Amino acid sequence: MNSGGDPFDAVDFDFSRLGEREKYKLLIGAVVPRPIAWVTTVDKAGRVNAAPFSFFNCLSAEPAILALGVEYRPSGFSKDTGRNIRDTQAFTVNIVSGALMDAMNVTAVPFDAGVDELAHAGLRTRPGVKVPSPAIAESPAAFECRHHVTLSIGNSREIILGEVVYAHLHRGIVNERLHVDHVGLDAIGRMGGHGYATTRDYFELPTMTVEQWEKETRPASAATAR
Repeated sequence: MNSGGDPFDAVDFDFSRLGEREKYKLLIGAVVPRPIAWVTTVDKAGRVNAAPFSFFNCLSAEPAILALGVEYRPSGFSKDTGRNIRDTQAFTVNIVSGALMDAMNVTAVPFDAGVDELAHAGLRTRPGVKVPSPAIAESPAAFECRHHVTLSIGNSREIILGEVVYAHLHRGIVNERLHVDHVGLDAIGRMGGHGYATTRDYFELPTMTVEQWEKETRPASAATAR
């Protein structure tokens, strides 16, 4: 790919004329990095399921809402995660750190229903406090969620909103002011294809007040006027 040339020269795509896979490739390639929800649920028999989802984010703080995009199986039936959430009205979102990448990848294997992915990945759990689904003990942060609403948006995916009712954070990554240490968290995100990214490349850019913006731009404006 060539990044040179006119920066305003765009290639346009009419999504009404694209197939599902074509839309998917454009979205996951450009909307990056995406945080990963490592979701633990339990079925009606109490068996634990774990699976990662990169169509995920935090949408609200009051109420505290996390959103998952859970695709259906190729057969058109719900994946274990979606079915378990409907049955138990709960799920737990665990954050994936760099140290847990390989274990997370094991839980992404399409095992049959009822297979204990966490056992195959060598992971431990801590019981849920307010929900039946456990948290992954090794995860630096985990959020217990009660099902809020599910949006059926098509034949391939459903959007699940959950309200956070309890959180588990490793002691060393959160201080008394509830500031989370991003270095200690060491979260990873999804890029396009099989790509991943870390959050170690960090910088700060404070939002300016109107007065600060005017102070920054006034010299340039005055010079232009002269």
